[in-house]
Amino acid sequence: MELKRNDILLLVPIIFIAGLATGYLLWGGQPSVEFVEPTPIALDPTSLPLTSIPPTPIPTQSEAVQRIEVSLDDDRVLGPEDAPITIVEFSDFRCGFCRRFFQETFQPLLDAYPNQIRIVYRDFPVVGGFDAALASECAHEQGAFWEYHNKLFSGELALGQSAFLQYAEDLDLDIDEMTECIESERYADEVNADTQYASDLGVRGTPMFFINGIPLVGAQPLEIFMQIIDGELGE
Repeated sequence: MELKRNDILLLVPIIFIAGLATGYLLWGGQPSVEFVEPTPIALDPTSLPLTSIPPTPIPTQSEAVQRIEVSLDDDRVLGPEDAPITIVEFSDFRCGFCRRFFQETFQPLLDAYPNQIRIVYRDFPVVGGFDAALASECAHEQGAFWEYHNKLFSGELALGQSAFLQYAEDLDLDIDEMTECIESERYADEVNADTQYASDLGVRGTPMFFINGIPLVGAQPLEIFMQIIDGELGE
């Protein structure tokens, strides 16, 4: 059965266990690597909706780094295809901690590792960003996903139809095409598919990152991303 936008908030329970990240990360020395298959999550539509995730404390040592195989699907990619580091981000344009990641960490991360990182953005609109996700897909249709992504996370305007069209105008997109695309919800299936996939993968909120398959929960500071990436690069 096709999901509707209100169904997204009922997809999975809010299981905010303080140890969600514990057992995921980190390392000392050269860790062994364990690959695991994603485990489907039993859905409970009577439970509370998901929410955005603050930076979650992570252990300083671990005997192994757990990697989860995450599909890139055909989602929006920034960076070279042959980059040694792939970061898959599950995010929501209305998520405050996702905006924090964008404003404080996103560009410094790209600057710190030029041509070494590719970022894959996947939608998980669990705090109300379904319409914004649709608008971003419509911007992608006109070749401006990442520019529009940056506008949505800028916080310049409160998100809504007028903001979506203003950002499109700022980027010289075709407003009539943008309006028709958003109102028709042409990319609802795409957004819903990302949401269901994240749920099945076990993602519990936003932002959630997988760095070469290594899970990282919440809007962690730049130093934490760099620690994991440096380990992957052998530095």
